[in-house]
Amino acid sequence: AVRLPPWATPAPLWPPLPTFIGSAATSTLTPKRMPPQNIVIGGASGAMPPVLGWAAMTGHADANAWLLCLIIFLWTPPHFWALALYRTEDYRKAGLPMLPVTHGPDFTKLHVFLYTLVLFAGTLLPFVSGLSGWLYLACAGVLGFMFSAYAFKLWRHYSDDLARRTFRFSILYLSLLFAALLVDHYVPYAH
Repeated sequence: AVRLPPWATPAPLWPPLPTFIGSAATSTLTPKRMPPQNIVIGGASGAMPPVLGWAAMTGHADANAWLLCLIIFLWTPPHFWALALYRTEDYRKAGLPMLPVTHGPDFTKLHVFLYTLVLFAGTLLPFVSGLSGWLYLACAGVLGFMFSAYAFKLWRHYSDDLARRTFRFSILYLSLLFAALLVDHYVPYAH
């Protein structure tokens, strides 16, 4: 049995419980390796850490926590499909039905671009909802434009090197986006 210290309350444990159950079910019960949309399916459980952290800190998981989850969920497909494009043969040899293996590179490149546009729109929601201020909005706009430019170029002028650079930029993108959200929170004039 898990014992909480006397000063702790079990309230923060209840909101993430469905998340833990959902993550476990997604990871073990669904055939994540089977469909070519495996990245989208797996992205649902991979995007849950903000919800868990939010619930641990506040005792509940409100809409703002789910907004952060949504951003990571939308980021996951273009991030991993950029990797899959320049590692297609590795996935094919391993028998993993990644999108470029099952639907080809052209279909995948288009979907990297489309998902990046949806992600761009999704990253504006923290500002629209009042979670963030102008500083975050400016950073989200610049970063979203840059990621969209990478994705567009990848779609129209593919090379393995560009796919690799798009994948690497996507990591920097998400790190800087969340850093901007954090800095925006502590800058008094940003709201």
